[in-house]
Amino acid sequence: MTAANREGVIKFQLDFAEGPAPAAELLVELNEWRAVFREHGLLGQDPQRYEGYGFGNLSRRLPGQHGDVFLISGTQTGHLQALRPEDYATVLECDPVTNQLKAIGQIKPSSEALSHGALYQCDPDILWVMHLHSPDIFGQRIKLNLPSTHPDVDYGTPEMAAEILKLAQCGNRNGPGLLVMTGHQDGILAYGCSAQTTGKRVIDTLTRALQAR
Repeated sequence: MTAANREGVIKFQLDFAEGPAPAAELLVELNEWRAVFREHGLLGQDPQRYEGYGFGNLSRRLPGQHGDVFLISGTQTGHLQALRPEDYATVLECDPVTNQLKAIGQIKPSSEALSHGALYQCDPDILWVMHLHSPDIFGQRIKLNLPSTHPDVDYGTPEMAAEILKLAQCGNRNGPGLLVMTGHQDGILAYGCSAQTTGKRVIDTLTRALQAR
């Protein structure tokens, strides 16, 4: 497997500058759900999975900001038990079409930041995005009738962003809120208007997947 195709490798053109870490109070719900997902094996780092690279990342739209500014966990932080503010980056601009992203912080943003940005641009009511890896949900995606990206589309690319925009049903607030990234091993994306509803959607879908086996 080449470096460009490995899990966790940033593929977009990143304009990154060192800057302040996000305020801790903005990260409370992200960290709470991150702990839940780690317990379920949906986020973390395991030498037996994905060549040992970290997997899973969470983000939230930054309140009170114009445009689609969002906070996202930093690249390769899956091994950390808990994240500090310094482990999050602030994405200021994101252009999925040209594969460019501008961010500041003490750490570079996750390699999946482009996919998160596509969802925030899709609908202003999307305030939280959770990218996780679940072999169970992934394996039962057809039985559960989950919307899925084309298998030839790789993560962190403009093509993946376009697939996500299509599946998220831009402007349709009754969309499913969870999709499978078929070309990204075990990858899923959940999105919603609150951390609680988005995280619960993941856990509920995992429960259904386990029951469907």
